[in-house]
Amino acid sequence: MEYRHLGASGFKVPVLSFGTGTFGGKGEFFGAWGNTDVAEAKRLVDVCLDAGLTMFDSADIYSNGVAESVLGEAIKGRRDRVLISTKATFRFSDEPNDVGSSRFHLLKACDAALKRLGTDYIDLFQLHGFDAKTPVEETLSTLDDLVRAGKIRYVGASNFSGWHLMKSLAVADRYGYPRYVANQAYYSLIGRDYEWEQMPLGLDQGVGAVVWSPLGWGRLTGKIRRGAPLPETSRLHKTGDMGPQVSDDYLYRVVDALDEVAAETGKTVPQIALNWLLQRPTVSTVVIGARNEEQLKQNLGAVGWNLTKEQVAKLDAASAVTPAYPYWHQMGFQERNPSPV
Repeated sequence: MEYRHLGASGFKVPVLSFGTGTFGGKGEFFGAWGNTDVAEAKRLVDVCLDAGLTMFDSADIYSNGVAESVLGEAIKGRRDRVLISTKATFRFSDEPNDVGSSRFHLLKACDAALKRLGTDYIDLFQLHGFDAKTPVEETLSTLDDLVRAGKIRYVGASNFSGWHLMKSLAVADRYGYPRYVANQAYYSLIGRDYEWEQMPLGLDQGVGAVVWSPLGWGRLTGKIRRGAPLPETSRLHKTGDMGPQVSDDYLYRVVDALDEVAAETGKTVPQIALNWLLQRPTVSTVVIGARNEEQLKQNLGAVGWNLTKEQVAKLDAASAVTPAYPYWHQMGFQERNPSPV
């Protein structure tokens, strides 16, 4: 397993992390992802550690805290062998202050996560979304307090706009608060918006991408084909309308290119989609998920080899779209404003 620095920090993470959204299965949404119990989670952690995958990503809203609890049980007795990343910001209960990035909520959310995870520190604590109703200074000073208290070690953001992230970094620099070194962002062969603004920002500011949903919300599993119905076990039956939308023509164009590369390499469609991401600028780690051991081992096969430049170019061409303004205009000024890819 290759390890990379997380952004401009001195902290190294494996290029593949394991996402625990399938742990617990509480509620209709997360139940569609999976319902891994403690016994199965322990086995999946075993497989990950044997492969050198040591980072496990969670969030307080995954099955309303159950995912963190299952992860905590699964790593019990081996905390020193694993890295934990988790997230908070989204509403956790009906209580008025149980939401957002206020001092009140972040302190409460962090302590609750530590208890569920059965640990006294979190390696990477990320804000799950931007809270426009809390001053950035309040949020970052709270994260600074948590770092100084030893409860968290590194901080990151997720699902921020470029200006959200840049404003936060500027405030951090002004007051000496911890900088976000991670940007947990949606990025896939069928969702390349990350490249337009956040990738150049990451290069300039030393923020590493922690990629979520690298298989395009379950569309690049290799089971979705032109003219064929969705497989019976696909989570898209229940969650397809809740995630990023992709036109059928675009999806099939990308899948056709993936099939061509699969024939050339002998690798699976998911392995190729993951390997493509691992060759993109700023990507520190890609979060993979799995309902079972077989899926996990398949995804772990995305490392230890690389696509050729010609294969990357083929996938780039198949997945290219016209950027939104002003990015399409900036592409005409490559002399002084080069594309990061």
